[in-house]
Amino acid sequence: MEKKSIKNIALNKKARHDYFVEDTYEAGIELAGTEVKSIRQGGINLKDSYCIVKNGELLVVGMHISPYEKGNIFNRDPLRSRRLLMHKREINKLNGHVMRDGYALVPLSVYFKGPLVKVEVGLCKGKKLYDKREDLARKQAGRELERELKEKNR
Repeated sequence: MEKKSIKNIALNKKARHDYFVEDTYEAGIELAGTEVKSIRQGGINLKDSYCIVKNGELLVVGMHISPYEKGNIFNRDPLRSRRLLMHKREINKLNGHVMRDGYALVPLSVYFKGPLVKVEVGLCKGKKLYDKREDLARKQAGRELERELKEKNR
């Protein structure tokens, strides 16, 4: 079987800052043709997007895909809700976690897998302010350690 190449398009860095990512899932996304062309040009933003389960379907809300310049009448609303494609039992499992345990579904990244556009959805738990400060302190300590090691090796 041929291995498909993966090309990252957009990352949601804010999601990893605001949430603990417990688990990740891969989902397809239902797009119009001009939206795919716009994504190929890098016109996508995941910053304030989230996922909801509505009528047994998984939807991504708040994902901004810029209108394609040459798309004229075929362009869609940049902020419309888009359906994510997953198996029914996976959607039900995620919905159970969200309803019962206080988790959130957040799109972490969008990438091409071969010719297909895929979304990495994270099952996330919110961080408190002190957790964010702790993470920042840990990152800062790691940077300082790297800097010292680099200076020592010179």
